[in-house]
Amino acid sequence: MATTNWAEFRAAEPAFATTVQDRFQAHRHHVLATLRKDGSPRVTVLEADFRFGELWLGMMWHSRKAHDLQRDPRLTLQANPGQTGETVTGDVRVSGRAVPQTDPAVLRRYAETVRPPEPFHLFRVDLTEVVHAYAQAPHFVVRVWRPGEGARTVRRGSGAEG
Repeated sequence: MATTNWAEFRAAEPAFATTVQDRFQAHRHHVLATLRKDGSPRVTVLEADFRFGELWLGMMWHSRKAHDLQRDPRLTLQANPGQTGETVTGDVRVSGRAVPQTDPAVLRRYAETVRPPEPFHLFRVDLTEVVHAYAQAPHFVVRVWRPGEGARTVRRGSGAEG
């Protein structure tokens, strides 16, 4: 499956990338799905960070989710939907692969700007899919982007696809 980084997605789909990034930046904590050693899903909360043209996931040293990603890099990250009654601009999620960062210069650069508790694990996310789903009466709209395919929009409720 093809992957790409955040900067390449942003260059290919700037408006879509802005929508997704804005949804993630509206709240501090998001939901990460990883795979446990036995293949079952693990769902945890974490912070996502857009910096230096990349999507980063920083994690506590030796956390279970970090070990999950070191063993199997596949992930899905869903943006926090917000509080009940809050204006919601839809559901946003990204899927991809976590790329462990071990280069001391990369870790130092990240730590200088984010100031995480040290030591920490740092992963760059290589994207395999980006999704934005939202209601737009009378339809439910799903916009999907995959590397090499570009974005496509499906409107449910009328059977129309664009």
